[in-house]
Amino acid sequence: MLAASLTAPATAHAQATTGATLAEALAALPVEEESRDGYDRDLFRHWVDEDKDKCNTRAEVLIAEAVMAPAVDAKCKITGGRWYSYYDDTYLDEAGKLDIDHLVPLAEAWDSGAADWDKAQRQAYANDLGHDLPLIAVTAGSNRSKSDQDPGEWMPPSEAAACQYVFEWVSVKTRWGLAVDEAEAAALEEIVADCPDAVVTITAP
Repeated sequence: MLAASLTAPATAHAQATTGATLAEALAALPVEEESRDGYDRDLFRHWVDEDKDKCNTRAEVLIAEAVMAPAVDAKCKITGGRWYSYYDDTYLDEAGKLDIDHLVPLAEAWDSGAADWDKAQRQAYANDLGHDLPLIAVTAGSNRSKSDQDPGEWMPPSEAAACQYVFEWVSVKTRWGLAVDEAEAAALEEIVADCPDAVVTITAP
């Protein structure tokens, strides 16, 4: 779970980095002050059906992340199946009890770079199916507890999830060329210091 090969969209901060360790990838993220000015969730059009197969982004993630495949009808109604929410080490057997979490929340993305993106970039971010890290199926309770907080403010309730979570956080921020603020960077550095030497591989366009 602690390895990634990421193709980054073109953003202001994106740089080509190959074979960086988690600590190196974190150190490479720009450190900048954050601003929530002008943020509106509606600026990130999400849960679109980009490939017109009747399954929107939420459904695509549920289908892809099921540990036991659900039945999916012609209108993309999902029944049965099983999912694992690693945030809280919980299995769920009903799709309706899951939220699809933007691992780096939309508001956090706005604060750390997405305010400068155009409409198409924000939609692409909000529906990023190009890699398995940016969107994740988790319990509704854990997602809503997290809200728009960064790892300096919220970490998964399962202590065993810490290294995976910060790896994915750093990977998504790297993928999209997003910055970190000073408090966020300090919290990530403290956690990463106790994590294995995972390798993050990023290819910028």
